[in-house]
Amino acid sequence: MKNYFDMELLRFTTAGSVDDGKSTLIGRLFYDTKSIFEDQLQTIENSSKKRGLTDVNLALLTDGLKAEMEQGITIDVAYRYFATPNRKFIIADTPGHIQYTRNMVTGASTANLALVLVDARNGIVEQTLRHSFIASLLKIPHLVICVNKMDLVDYSEERFNEIVSEFEGFAAKLDIKDIQFIPISALKGDNVVEKSPDMEWYQGATLLYLLEHIHIGSDYNHIDARFPVQYVVRPYKDEIHDYRGYAGKVAGGIFRKGDEVMVLPSGMTSKVKSIDTMDGELNEAFPPMSVVIRLEDDIDISRGNMIVKPNNQPNVEQDIDMMICWFNPKPLQLGGKYILRHTTNEVRTLVKEVVYKMEINKLQRTREDTEINMNDIARIKVRTTSPLLVDPYKRNRFTGSVILIDEATNETVAAGMIV
Repeated sequence: MKNYFDMELLRFTTAGSVDDGKSTLIGRLFYDTKSIFEDQLQTIENSSKKRGLTDVNLALLTDGLKAEMEQGITIDVAYRYFATPNRKFIIADTPGHIQYTRNMVTGASTANLALVLVDARNGIVEQTLRHSFIASLLKIPHLVICVNKMDLVDYSEERFNEIVSEFEGFAAKLDIKDIQFIPISALKGDNVVEKSPDMEWYQGATLLYLLEHIHIGSDYNHIDARFPVQYVVRPYKDEIHDYRGYAGKVAGGIFRKGDEVMVLPSGMTSKVKSIDTMDGELNEAFPPMSVVIRLEDDIDISRGNMIVKPNNQPNVEQDIDMMICWFNPKPLQLGGKYILRHTTNEVRTLVKEVVYKMEINKLQRTREDTEINMNDIARIKVRTTSPLLVDPYKRNRFTGSVILIDEATNETVAAGMIV
């Protein structure tokens, strides 16, 4: 088995309509990979018996809120962690209801992969299209359509092919590089961890095998070097009295010792003296590593500055065009002032225009109704008090994303993706 700390991490989110079996599928993954503690298993076994169920209700493993357990639905985003000998995983189990769209956006915002569940009996429904659209909007690189409850359609290959064909017609409109289909039964465990003896016609991989082996190294932008400075490290110790490093997370590209770099917004240039971590010095750093970069020259650098390559710089913008998902019960105020947080930088901003709102049920744009309420997705234009160093979200999910914060309450009111 690989060293746990050296193992690659895959973040994935689940989505789909209500009762499609998202929580049951995650419970099945945990159960069949023996990632459940004995006391957890005992608790959900007891809960299942109280409800008069003959099988263990694996969905209870992720439905942590009392209201979720009572209703048998997911309301909030539930994060779960597990590991196999090949990879570490963080799962965001997101709600299926339309009124929790904001929760799905939150859970999916950092995902490498989205699992969209489809009930084999019902086929492609409105929520399937909605969640696939949001996955496309968030530029999640990999989409896996799990056609669940195959046991209830007699493991029919014909039914599976109908659903695949129907979704492929819709998928032509989506901006997703990689879409795969797996017929499963989360309740019975078919094609989740082990191959199903009842679906010998399916020659593809099980879900766990796909999760363990799907290539995610190229999901990050390794071309445009971006290092937003989060903190200036000055230990003031005798043995390293002159140490000055810049801590942060590599948001794009590859930084190597000796590389010529530029600090923005000042435009000052220098070379990378060293790349440091708690475990020692590195020769190179790339996304999503968190490191400390030291430069050969003493330059005035602070939080919110960005280290880049001189011949590859981000856009410098004050007028920002972006798609947002509104999180707050109080509607977006046209002309309203908010705090905009981008990478490690914060500025004040003014909402200039609502360009259009997405009719998420029909996946259509509307320019007539521009009132943005909770869970709405819209395209807006804002102006910031000082320039930001940005890339389009399509090119870099780190430097292309923002959040809006209410100045009065300090609540996060929206997540945005720069167009």
